[in-house]
Amino acid sequence: MKFDVFSQMEYVVRSPGTLILNIHALRSPNQTVISEEFGLQPYIKFEELQTLQGENRLVRFDVSADTPNVKVTYKATIDNCYEITDFGHLQETHVSELPSPVLPYLNPSRYCQSDKLYRLAHNMFGHITNPFEQVVELTNWINKNVQYLSGSTNSQTSAFDTVTEQAGVCRDFAHLGIALCRALTIPARYFTGYAYHLKPADFHACFEAYLGGKWILFDATRLVPLNGLIKIATGHDAADSAIANIFGDVTFTTMQVSCELAEDSFEPFYYGDGEFKGLSYL
Repeated sequence: MKFDVFSQMEYVVRSPGTLILNIHALRSPNQTVISEEFGLQPYIKFEELQTLQGENRLVRFDVSADTPNVKVTYKATIDNCYEITDFGHLQETHVSELPSPVLPYLNPSRYCQSDKLYRLAHNMFGHITNPFEQVVELTNWINKNVQYLSGSTNSQTSAFDTVTEQAGVCRDFAHLGIALCRALTIPARYFTGYAYHLKPADFHACFEAYLGGKWILFDATRLVPLNGLIKIATGHDAADSAIANIFGDVTFTTMQVSCELAEDSFEPFYYGDGEFKGLSYL
């Protein structure tokens, strides 16, 4: 499916500093960047970086008080491909059989304290033998028991906090899903991207669980179709995949984000009750 994505952010600069942005669509074997433009107003020299794992495309540039207002613009046309897999007969994969690059996604992280949620995860979902069904059920539980409430959390809110407060935004829903998966010995990672049909338009966060040798996408918010996402980055949690890291006295002021279909037809895909078909971005 082809999508047109756009993001624009503005900053006020009060002292010299550096910005590292993570807004470029990821290039992968089956997510093709057909065209893209990145610009800064006023013009500032920038460099594009890529993380060692190749799961983030970063842009870094310096700012100074001589240019107190900086506008960042990114737009691209993306063609992505997804796969639907039947997990009706999926069995648990032992840790000894997991590929080494996947193993770090079993560990607790800053926002996903899976060690603190071990008892909760096993009491509620440990009786389910199919790992795909486990993740579907915990995702459904989050959707039913955590209220989506803008402004209810901040950059310090963790998965453990979300269980206690029972409110959050997409970032918090994703962190809780990841933590519960890891507590069940299912590798899970954070996913951030552009989202088709998201209202109000914004960057979106969800998560992927490693099942049957594939990273399968889950979204506890149910705000967007699973096949309407353009991947920007993945990581252990939001700390690895932040849209912007700011160093210096620089203040974010405004943002615009959009993701529009660049084709004539689109059939939204969601997980249905009693079905075992999972979606992965290849």
